[in-house]
Amino acid sequence: MNNIEQIIKEAVEKIKNADIKALENLKVDYLGKNGVLTQILKSLSQYSVEDKKKIGAQANKAKSIIESEIENRKIFLKQVLLDEKMQKEKLDYSQSFYFPFPKGHFHPVAQTIQDIIVVFKSLGFSVVEGPEIETDWYNFGALNIPENHPARDTQDTFYLDGMKNLLRTHTSPGQIHTMEQHQPPVKVIVPGRVYRNEASDASHSATFHQVEGLAVDENITFVDLKAVLTDFARKFFVSELDIRFRPSHFQFTEPSAEVDMRCMLCGGKGCRVCKNLGWIEILGCGMVHTNVLKAVKYDADRYTGYAFGIGVERIAMLKYGIDDIRLFYENDLRFLKQF
Repeated sequence: MNNIEQIIKEAVEKIKNADIKALENLKVDYLGKNGVLTQILKSLSQYSVEDKKKIGAQANKAKSIIESEIENRKIFLKQVLLDEKMQKEKLDYSQSFYFPFPKGHFHPVAQTIQDIIVVFKSLGFSVVEGPEIETDWYNFGALNIPENHPARDTQDTFYLDGMKNLLRTHTSPGQIHTMEQHQPPVKVIVPGRVYRNEASDASHSATFHQVEGLAVDENITFVDLKAVLTDFARKFFVSELDIRFRPSHFQFTEPSAEVDMRCMLCGGKGCRVCKNLGWIEILGCGMVHTNVLKAVKYDADRYTGYAFGIGVERIAMLKYGIDDIRLFYENDLRFLKQF
């Protein structure tokens, strides 16, 4: 036992002054196959059972101490080498560097989505996402648009797998997924890409982006909806803009409304983007239909809610003064470099 204590003392003393190569040699001398401590453990057979336990425990303790000391010394030596290297290769951060490629930036549509998210997060909304390929149930059925209903005509889409699945026409299915997974209160926005089978022109595209919003809780009214959307418009555009709510119809909300903004491109005088009306539609909204609440097994007598859908490209056009939605998708650097 005294021998083992002396071995520990000697080993620790040698390790203190050893370099990397010497450490490897010490590890072999003390812990290797023919090392000092290994030989002690091999010789335990000649001792009594009681002595075997004592000597074995002490020898294993010695191995642990020596291993730890060697590893700590290695870490110390590596840090010393690193410090020396850093001193030799010290960088002059005041030196200017030439970068052969220009710094990139967000696409205006992606930037607009981020700006929308920032505003709604400040209003207490969470952000969720959903799949772009949906079933008929989530895209239509759960949203109170049954099969063969004329409301589907305005959202003609691209079907897959023999009409079983489709490319979503809005991000509202994400709201259904959320309500299935969570009980009220629910307050979310769902940004993403959507698809509709329609011809492209200055204000329409077969592929575009939406941010849909949903809030469900007790005692929610249309007043809450108007307050949120008015606050959003003024924070997003950083201006006291003219907006109006006009009655409309959506199968999944009742009552429903369209929200228009005075066209910023023509100042309300009329242009091809606003179709000479002086106003441009930026979103649709309304109170969540009771059939939608029932589809996700919410108590429609207890809970109410509102929903809205924002056309990302449309408000990006208003914000940046763009007069043709197709410019977003042509990848013309002359256009994209302006943002």
